[in-house]
Amino acid sequence: MTDRIFTAGLIVIGDEILSGRTHDRNIAQVASWLQVQGIRLGEVRVVPDVTARIADAVNALRAQNDYLFTTGGIGPTHDDITVDAVAEALGVPVEVHPEARAILERHYADKGGLSEARLRMARTPQGAELIANRMSGAPGIRIGNIFMMAGVPHIAAGMLDALTGTIEGGAPLVSETLGGFIPESEVAVLLRETERAHAHCQIGSYPFFKDGRVGSNFVIRSTSVEALAQCAKALGDGLDRAGFAWVPGGIAPR
Repeated sequence: MTDRIFTAGLIVIGDEILSGRTHDRNIAQVASWLQVQGIRLGEVRVVPDVTARIADAVNALRAQNDYLFTTGGIGPTHDDITVDAVAEALGVPVEVHPEARAILERHYADKGGLSEARLRMARTPQGAELIANRMSGAPGIRIGNIFMMAGVPHIAAGMLDALTGTIEGGAPLVSETLGGFIPESEVAVLLRETERAHAHCQIGSYPFFKDGRVGSNFVIRSTSVEALAQCAKALGDGLDRAGFAWVPGGIAPR
């Protein structure tokens, strides 16, 4: 494990997400999984089923982060174009991966065989490796620092499970929450000064409205347990001096 901070970008692909027909659930599960691996999710982009738009996002985020994950667009239909877009971004051709083809042939042997549409799920950018998919047969794809996964959340979750422990990360983030019926505008200076005094910590402020009252939860994050404890104590002491009541663990918004 290293103290270096590893980051990842995520591209969520699909017109159905942008139209609101489908509610994305992958962002939260990818972010949570990355945190356990010691990797921070640095940016998320939601892009339409347009090859050039996907390729532009791929080239931007793979250069800015240690890793890039994509969800969606690797299925059997005509609008599943993520493979083509990533190949375009990398400047490599698309090929039928022999191992992926064999996996699909076995999977569909008693389901009508490997049709032309199903064979699309064996296409990968040249030079790619596969990510195991124990849910539906069709594998995910790994090439360089890019990981291409299914858009269906439970299938994406299985692919993340297959990747667990296989990519390098740093120290995982730890967090502590303090909260109370405290208007964040009244402690903005305290939050800023506390964070500034504790270089290895970040403080997020999350306001809520409950029982007719305004409140806030303050979430402190760090890769150091010691730094986290020091920052939490400093913030708690600051809230005490300002006359605000607070509780460890925060207050449930609902």
